[in-house]
Amino acid sequence: MTTGSLLWRGMIVGFVAALLSFGLLKIAGEPAVDKAIAFETQMDEAKAKSKMDEAMAKGMPTPADEEMPELVSRPVQGGIGLFTGVTVYNVAFGGLFALAFAILYGRIGDWSPRVTAAVVALCGFLAVYTVPIIKYPANPPSIGNPDTIGLRTAIYFGMMLLSFASMIAAWNVRNRLVDELGTWNATLVGAAVYLVAVVIFALVMPPLNEVPEGFPAVVLWQFRMASLGAQAIMWTVLGLGFGAWVERDFARSAQGRLQAAY
Repeated sequence: MTTGSLLWRGMIVGFVAALLSFGLLKIAGEPAVDKAIAFETQMDEAKAKSKMDEAMAKGMPTPADEEMPELVSRPVQGGIGLFTGVTVYNVAFGGLFALAFAILYGRIGDWSPRVTAAVVALCGFLAVYTVPIIKYPANPPSIGNPDTIGLRTAIYFGMMLLSFASMIAAWNVRNRLVDELGTWNATLVGAAVYLVAVVIFALVMPPLNEVPEGFPAVVLWQFRMASLGAQAIMWTVLGLGFGAWVERDFARSAQGRLQAAY
C-alpha cells in the first residue's frame, strides 16, 4: 500500500472524527464559550463605567464609547465557523497520522496494522495534547489578554514540541533496549525516560495563567472537558478506525498476492 493511499484514508477517517468532535463541541463546548463571552462583556462594561465615573469626578468629558464592529456574528462562529475549524484540524491531523503510521509501521514493533495504529494514536494523544494541556490548560477563546496571544501560542507550541521530541527519544531508548532487557522492561524504561523528560520541561517552562479573577470555575471546567472530549474522540477514531481500515486492506492485498502466486 502506497503512502498516498494511506494519506487519503487518514484524511477520510479524520473527517469522520471531525463530525463527531463537532457534535460534542456544539453541545458541550459552545454553551461554555457563550458564558465566557458574557463574562468578558460584563468586565468590559464595568471598566467603561469606572472610567466614566472617574472622568465625571474630575470634571472631565466622559470618554466616548466606541463599539468595535462585529466582523463575524456569534451564530456563524458557533456554526459554520466551528465546523470549518474542527474539520480542517481533524483532517489535517488525519493526514499527519497516516504519514506517521507509514513511517512507523514495522519499526516500533512486530505488530499488526491495527495495533500499530492504536499505539501511534495513544502516543500522539499523550505527547501532542495531554502533556502540553496539563501544563497550559485550555481556556475559552474570549479569556486572556489579546496582547499576549502570540506569546501564549508560542509557549504552548514550545511545550508541545518538547513533549513530542521526548516521546521520540523515549521510543528510541526503548527500541535500543528491547534485545537486552526484553519488550516489557524496555517499554517501562522508555516510559520512564519520557515521564522524567516532560516533568523537567514542565518545571522549566514559564507559568501562564490569564484566567481573570471571578471567572466561574464551572464554566472553565465545562470548556476544558469539552476540549478534552473532542481530542479524545479524534485520536480514538484515528487509532481504531484507521487501523481497522488499513488492516482489512492489508489482508486483502496479502490474499490477492497469495492467489496470484497459485
